[in-house]
Amino acid sequence: MRKIKYAMAYFVIVLMSVPPVFAQDPIIYPNKGQSPEQQEKDKSECYAWAKGQTGFDPMQVPTATAPPPAQEAPQGGVVRGAARGAAVGAVGGAIADDAGKGAAIGAASGALIGGMRRRDQQSQQQQAEQQWANEQAANYTNQRNNYNRAYGACLEGRGYTVK
Repeated sequence: MRKIKYAMAYFVIVLMSVPPVFAQDPIIYPNKGQSPEQQEKDKSECYAWAKGQTGFDPMQVPTATAPPPAQEAPQGGVVRGAARGAAVGAVGGAIADDAGKGAAIGAASGALIGGMRRRDQQSQQQQAEQQWANEQAANYTNQRNNYNRAYGACLEGRGYTVK
């Protein structure tokens, strides 16, 4: 559960860091001399229409369309690698008549390999989370752009210039 909350927070941070070009409201000019009251009425009606057409509500907090990638249970690691390496090194050292030296060398090698394996897992997890966040941000941008197109079309149909 904590992982999902972390991923959702990460998604919102990614959305906040995306250039705000996609989230800008259009600039609207009343071509037919509409009063401020009429402009607000038209904007409100076009908001509702565009929301209905696209299924997107720009007033809502962004939500993810898919769950974040599952985090894999850590495998290996420094301690486990050291233990395995020590066992293998002791066997190899016993063959060479120095089990202690072989165990020490094996433990050091195993710890190094285990640490590298753990770092690789963490890196892959971070890459998966970044890819997920980028996909969510792209999806949001696409939905927002579709909404803006529908909203603009509605206002243009009512006699406004929309940029």
